[in-house]
Amino acid sequence: MSKLVRKQILGLSGVIVILTMVSVIGLQPGRFSVGEAAPTLPIPMPTGLVIKQSPHSVAETESRFVRILEEKGLNVFATVDHAQNAEGAGLVLPPTRVVIFGNPKLGTPLMQCSQSIAIDLPQKLLIWEDNAGQVQIAYNDPRYLGGRHRLGDCGNDVIQQIAGALDSFSNQAVMP
Repeated sequence: MSKLVRKQILGLSGVIVILTMVSVIGLQPGRFSVGEAAPTLPIPMPTGLVIKQSPHSVAETESRFVRILEEKGLNVFATVDHAQNAEGAGLVLPPTRVVIFGNPKLGTPLMQCSQSIAIDLPQKLLIWEDNAGQVQIAYNDPRYLGGRHRLGDCGNDVIQQIAGALDSFSNQAVMP
């Protein structure tokens, strides 16, 4: 293989990596640069998760979060208690719960943009006690999901609205 062909392959590989990053991150011209989040919103982990610590127990954090959702008029569909399910199977798991919630007025427009986002809706909040006994919460960053499902400009305002609401709700749930 000639040097020119190798350079062309390497150049093409670089372009593919950059395009993949832009696609996954969901960057849009005139929006935010790589690694920069919307003002005041937390920067998600590379996995697309926003993780925060809670000074409360898992049960108290869940109760506070559900109360906030209900006060805001969101639907709380279910809570999955993974520790209880593990116990039923004869296994041990520290307290681990997932609250499943949403608002069809916001989720439906996103599914109209790309039905594949339905795999990530309704939203979920994970609440767990880690090995050090610290309670953590995590949720999928809507901006990451927008990139994952290649929404582009479609639904961007809704994504930003959901991201801001999740940040606010989760902050309220973990306040001392």
